Amino acid sequence: MPSFLAYPLELIPYVLVTLLIAFTIHEWAHALVALAFGDDTAKNQGRLSLNPLVHIDLFGLLLILIAGFGWAKPTPVNRFKLKKRRLGSVLVSLAGPISNLLLAIIGVGIYSILLNTSYEYGSVIPTFLMVFVNLNIVLFVFNLIPLPPLDGYQVLIEFLPLSARAKLEPVERYAMLIFLIIALTPISQFTIQPIFNRVIPFIYRMILGIFGLTPF
Repeated sequence: MPSFLAYPLELIPYVLVTLLIAFTIHEWAHALVALAFGDDTAKNQGRLSLNPLVHIDLFGLLLILIAGFGWAKPTPVNRFKLKKRRLGSVLVSLAGPISNLLLAIIGVGIYSILLNTSYEYGSVIPTFLMVFVNLNIVLFVFNLIPLPPLDGYQVLIEFLPLSARAKLEPVERYAMLIFLIIALTPISQFTIQPIFNRVIPFIYRMILGIFGLTPF
């Protein structure tokens, strides 16, 4: 395994396919819910699409392979056009992470069905489903962390008073820099990693439990 990659070399094809699906559905879900609440910004910019090419950020994708985290192109949302602005804003933000959770559940469901068939499918499909389920759970949890520019931060600020939002605006200007420092430095061991280490296994076991399965 090359030392500069976050995943074993043999898993890279599975990771890439998973990310193309997961990122596309995630951003499409943002755009779909935004349109449902009256904001057609993403639709007008061609982002209400299941074409991965309109959603994938090559640098963000490459960073996932190297550092274990990354991003797609953010879906443009004009929150002032949303009906029931606060509710609409919260649901638009949650739509992406929830879509990843649903994909993880679907992945486990497919695996459960395969276990009850006599078809010989070898190791490729189970390995892909393992990667698919785990990465979608990671994306679900990761995007709900209340740090800019993640979806969880947008949900958080909708419940903060205007005075608190005003104080956070200067911080948002440096959001990406702060995010990279937290994610790429040892600080992550005290911030993001503890969340991952506890929440992700819990959700994984919970989904498996729905189908009566043990970890695979």
